[in-house]
Amino acid sequence: MTDAENSLPTLFDPLSDSQPRALPLLTLTDLRIAESQAAATFPEHTLMARAGHAAARWLLERIAADTSVTKSQQRVWLIAGPGNNGGDALVVATELHKAGIAVEVCMPVEVRPADARWALDAARAAGVPIDAAPPASLDGYGWLVDGMFGIGLARPLDGVFAALARQLSQRTKTRPTQGAVLALDVPSGLDSDTGAVIGDVNGAAAVHATHTITFIGAKPGLFTAQGRDLAGRVTVAPIGLAAGMDGDGSPAAGTGAPRAAIQLSAPALFGPFMPPRDFATNKGTFGSLAVVGGDTGMCGAPILAARAALYTGAGKVHVALLGEGAPPYDPPHPELMLHPIDTLPLDSMDALAIGCGMGHGERATRVLHDVLPLDVPKLFDADALNLIAQDPALAAEVTARGVQGDPCILTPHPLEAARLLGSDAASVQRDRLAAARALAARFASVVVLKGVGTLIAAPDGRLALNPTGNAALATGGTGDVLGGIIGALLAQRLPRFEAALAGVYLHGLAADTLSAQGDGPAGLTAGELAPMVRTLLNRLFYPATLA
Repeated sequence: MTDAENSLPTLFDPLSDSQPRALPLLTLTDLRIAESQAAATFPEHTLMARAGHAAARWLLERIAADTSVTKSQQRVWLIAGPGNNGGDALVVATELHKAGIAVEVCMPVEVRPADARWALDAARAAGVPIDAAPPASLDGYGWLVDGMFGIGLARPLDGVFAALARQLSQRTKTRPTQGAVLALDVPSGLDSDTGAVIGDVNGAAAVHATHTITFIGAKPGLFTAQGRDLAGRVTVAPIGLAAGMDGDGSPAAGTGAPRAAIQLSAPALFGPFMPPRDFATNKGTFGSLAVVGGDTGMCGAPILAARAALYTGAGKVHVALLGEGAPPYDPPHPELMLHPIDTLPLDSMDALAIGCGMGHGERATRVLHDVLPLDVPKLFDADALNLIAQDPALAAEVTARGVQGDPCILTPHPLEAARLLGSDAASVQRDRLAAARALAARFASVVVLKGVGTLIAAPDGRLALNPTGNAALATGGTGDVLGGIIGALLAQRLPRFEAALAGVYLHGLAADTLSAQGDGPAGLTAGELAPMVRTLLNRLFYPATLA
């Protein structure tokens, strides 16, 4: 590789535990702008050459690290599609071949764009073996490289490409620990904007990779919906277009990359808003939260939320219960103050978290009408969201609060989001980013659209994608815990958007940390999250207090 290629920005893993980054997430439109600017600035073929060199360097490092086979024994098979993604694969093959790695390229349809034709000519000149048909079996290869289709694919995979996508995916499923399948830029068949499989009806195909190396910048579709599973471990190769990042995660001036409207969340985005824990503080400093909910027989949900709020540092936590027969106190946490709702002055609180187990009765609807006019930051979850969805007057009140400068926080899962939008869950999941934006605009609220790659949208247009969390959260009560965490941060006077960012990030990171310790993803209970949230909160933001 040339000195110029070796001087390219370092490849990095945006989800690295040691240095999580707040990054811009580039949509197809952003990327086309960046490519257009690069075409006017750099010599022809520069982007393809850099992308191919970066991916080849990534593979060579992993081949060198694999002590089970020698370099001469390692075989790499690459599938090249008819467009520029296929050209990237051809550059990778050429570089590996020059480095002494045995490579074979399958190119069912000859590449067409000028850049890709240049890469094909270089591969042929170097003596890279290229066949139109795939081998009978892929078992003899150490790495399989998906270079069929990148960003901008508008139709489902079909024919030989659909068949090869399924074959590559089968390799990932049967040999998941060997790092066997690398996707170039995005797994073929995946929408890089939405994370949905293109044409996802009747089993549309997409490559399920173990790793993805993505060029120029990270894409939202790699971190949400189906993309989180299909992409595997993601590495970003800036290739010189977005090498510098401003402190807020946006491309620095002069890098050639556009300023992205979507960000991958990280502590840098919300850490500065965490309240200091000075010696002279007291419980009043960190606010009073009331968790409102708990109809008869459903007091567990608000108590889960309230416990989480305690562990997230709220000064005082109250539970305002709608139903009858609730316990007078919470034995594991007598610090919680339980009240019949009519006896607690909600307007004296610093924040309200409303909806956990509150039911769908007339009393619950009346409570929502009563709390909406209060000049207190409010979060609505669970039953409250369903009541808002079915009552136009409540929905109008929520929107009016936001228009007046007091936006609520809404925390729907996809089905609740669909009810609020008058849609269906499948439509929400097909374009989660659009759904989150639509909800934030319709209700003039900060919206937390839960799910894989939870999205946090503000009515002013800010949009962030959360990278933490795993299947351990797929159990009852975890949503209640999230509501309590965000509510506690609201009580500590974090702005709405930053409170949502922080709560979602810490909630997911707690699940990740517990799973890494062997306590998940199977069998982790919602109540186990809160103590870990406390640990992470202190580790990330208050280490001096522990010294």
